[in-house]
Amino acid sequence: MSLSVDIEHRFDGFTLKAAFEAPPGVTALFGRSGAGKTTLVNAVAGLLRPDAGRITLKDRVLLDSAAHICLPPHRRRLGYVFQDARLFPHLSVAANLDYGTRYASGGGTAMSRSDVIDLLGLAPLLDRRPRHLSGGETQRVAIGRALLSRPEMLLMDEPLAALDATRKADILPYLERLKTAYNLPILYVSHALDEIARLADTLVLLADGRVHSAGPIRTLLSDPALVPVLGVREAGAVIDARVTHHADDGLTTLRIAAGDLYLPGVQAHVGDVVRVRIRAGDVIIARERPKGLSSVNILPVTVTAVQMGDGPGAAIALDAAGDALLARITARSARDLGLQAGMPCFAVLKATSVAQASIGQHLP
Repeated sequence: MSLSVDIEHRFDGFTLKAAFEAPPGVTALFGRSGAGKTTLVNAVAGLLRPDAGRITLKDRVLLDSAAHICLPPHRRRLGYVFQDARLFPHLSVAANLDYGTRYASGGGTAMSRSDVIDLLGLAPLLDRRPRHLSGGETQRVAIGRALLSRPEMLLMDEPLAALDATRKADILPYLERLKTAYNLPILYVSHALDEIARLADTLVLLADGRVHSAGPIRTLLSDPALVPVLGVREAGAVIDARVTHHADDGLTTLRIAAGDLYLPGVQAHVGDVVRVRIRAGDVIIARERPKGLSSVNILPVTVTAVQMGDGPGAAIALDAAGDALLARITARSARDLGLQAGMPCFAVLKATSVAQASIGQHLP
């Protein structure tokens, strides 16, 4: 494992007691405000000393309260990107980037200055001061500065929270490029499931200072039992799809194991593989293949689990030829349809319900 965390820390009226493993790739900490996400990442960074616990990174001990070990932040070989970029306002972008090299460690990911500038598209910004940058540009510079410290792991605490939807859409492709271009593990903190669904490989769900669930993101996002934790309006599965055709009417054909999906707004080349987030509330279930619908996305699926909620809703886990989907319908509909595990049926998805922000960029 790249990162192992097992800590306990008490505040007035709140206790964080959390343990998780972050393997290579992007591990996302997700939970509502006050769940303990920032406290956890600050403990990893060395900005907060927990009351007790142990943190290791690639077999290096960062914290061991029993052995009285607590490395200071500058010795942990970590890059940290905060919600507010914290650039030096009196320095140019170039000088802010160069500041990161002052703390470069010997064992981290080797990225040259030119590599970072190319990766994040910073060349046109080098002579500017931070006050002349947009929010997205500011965060890209902050990421570049962190990368130039040659960290063994990158910590990102709500890096897009202060951006509007347009700026967020601008910067997400850079984060996806960072993920695929270099074998650098990332611990990513967010309360926005749309970001996490596009970026993360591993998901750690926090609730009230505890780890509720942890594991591969595809497994957790498609688990009907986790809908109340993820949020009934935001829960949904992610699948990988290959781009096979761009039509003149704006729809793109995406090939998955169960058939073809037709979606608008796909910014990828034919042959690319993209990650698609499909919200549970956008999936309709039919016992028989429907006819005369406006939706062109009808997939044969098999029910794998039925989770009745405490209220009027139900979450239905579906297998689409090996891809996991999730549908959120009313409990009445689930009963009327007689849904149960093993039952074949059809999943219907309205093409325009999948926002462009829910379609990731090219995957390796």
